[in-house]
Amino acid sequence: MVWGGISTRLRTPLYHVVGNLTGVRYQNEILQPLVVPSLQAIGPRAILQDDNAPPHRSAAVNTFIQQARVNRMLWPANSPDLNPTEHMWDELCRRVQQHHPPPANLGQLLQWLQQEWNGVPRAFICNLIHSMRQRCVECLALNGGHTRY
Repeated sequence: MVWGGISTRLRTPLYHVVGNLTGVRYQNEILQPLVVPSLQAIGPRAILQDDNAPPHRSAAVNTFIQQARVNRMLWPANSPDLNPTEHMWDELCRRVQQHHPPPANLGQLLQWLQQEWNGVPRAFICNLIHSMRQRCVECLALNGGHTRY
C-alpha cells in the first residue's frame, strides 16, 4: 500500500506502508512527517480530508489532530467516497499500467509509482480539488446517492 496527499499547491511524496497501518503508525509515519508540514505550508485555511478508515479515526490520531491544530473535514460514517484522491489513484494506476513490461519487482513498482505520481500535471490535481464543492452539492441533492463522480 502507498499513501499520498494532494492539494492545489503541493503533493506529498508517496509513502510505502509496509504491513498493517495502525492509528499510531498513521500518526508517526504519515501525519507528523508528511501531513502536518504540508498543511502548514498551505496555510491556516488548509483542511485535511481523510476518510473513516479505522487508523484515521483512532483515539490517538484524534488527539494528535486536535493538539496539532489541524482543520479536518467532517466525514459522515456512511458517506459515498467523494475524496478526489480516489481519482488521483485511478490516474496513477493508468500511468503505471502503461509501462511495458510490467515492473519486475516491488522496488521497481515503487519507483514507477513515485515517478508517475510526480508526473501527474498540477492542472489535473487542481481540477480534482476544485470539483469538491460540486461533488458535495450533487451528493446532497441526491440524498447521499451515487453521483457522477
